[in-house]
Amino acid sequence: MSSADIKQVTERVEKESASIRALQAEIGKVIVGQSYLIERLLLCLLADGHVLLEGVPGLAKTLSIKTLAQAINTQFQRIQFTPDLLPADLLGTLIYNPKTGEFSTKKGPLFSNIILADEINRAPAKVQAALLEAMQERQITLGGVTYPLSDPFMVMATQNPIEQEGTYPLPEAQVDRFMLKLRITYPKRSEEIEIMERMAGNKPATIHAVISPDDLLRAREVVKQVYIDDKIKNYIVNIVCATREPEAYKLKNLKGLIMYGASPRATIYLNIASRAYAFLRGRGYVVPDDVKAIGLDVLRHRVIPTYEAEAEELTSEAIVKRVFDEVEVP
Repeated sequence: MSSADIKQVTERVEKESASIRALQAEIGKVIVGQSYLIERLLLCLLADGHVLLEGVPGLAKTLSIKTLAQAINTQFQRIQFTPDLLPADLLGTLIYNPKTGEFSTKKGPLFSNIILADEINRAPAKVQAALLEAMQERQITLGGVTYPLSDPFMVMATQNPIEQEGTYPLPEAQVDRFMLKLRITYPKRSEEIEIMERMAGNKPATIHAVISPDDLLRAREVVKQVYIDDKIKNYIVNIVCATREPEAYKLKNLKGLIMYGASPRATIYLNIASRAYAFLRGRGYVVPDDVKAIGLDVLRHRVIPTYEAEAEELTSEAIVKRVFDEVEVP
């Protein structure tokens, strides 16, 4: 791509990203702090991915995604996952009418745009699989009829790091379906004061729809046009391959610490997410810092440490950070 083409893409990015910045500002009327969470949610919407979120209760996870849906003027559904949940509770079912002798379709809550799957690890494997199939295929089959899910479609699934009794941990193959895994922590003291002032007040802020779903889909098309150089593509592949064969990339200090490296999905998602990150920064091209900024969120749930690593108290995050520190940057 020539410099003139990159300039044209940058102009389109600047034009389209203005609406996304307005969206960010609108969400900021309700959500105090949590800029990392909000930015990653917007990034996933632009990159057409899904988010897995880990954080203790009370950190505005539900409020954030509900506010996002209101500001885009899309449908929102919150599904509380429990051990007695059935796949039909998500997908819908066929209802028999004895008068007519016919079946009618009752669609489930997954027929929406933005889904909050709360405490996904509290539901059994069959329910988790039903959700993840809808995420991957973007369609649901009921009674032999396949219904496509409307666009945009994004799932934000939450896991509670405490209260692990009675949970069904997501298998690695299913966790891999999520573009990003985020870990959020408590707000700063100054933010906590503002949260108290705002939320303990009598009048909550009113959220207005500042962009339409069509605006978002148009922005997505511009994200696809963001330029990514061959050197940066090679850098992404090197990062992912270094999690599989660290010794081949002179990362001898990681020998015996990685059980499974990142899958090819990681390469795809790093590419798309880096473009979306550049878009949010108002740029029509990707730089290595974009890959670094989003890399931990893309890789933390895809790199599985060995028992030796766990014995040394080395987490997947620490391993990914070592990879980024030591793989040569273009």
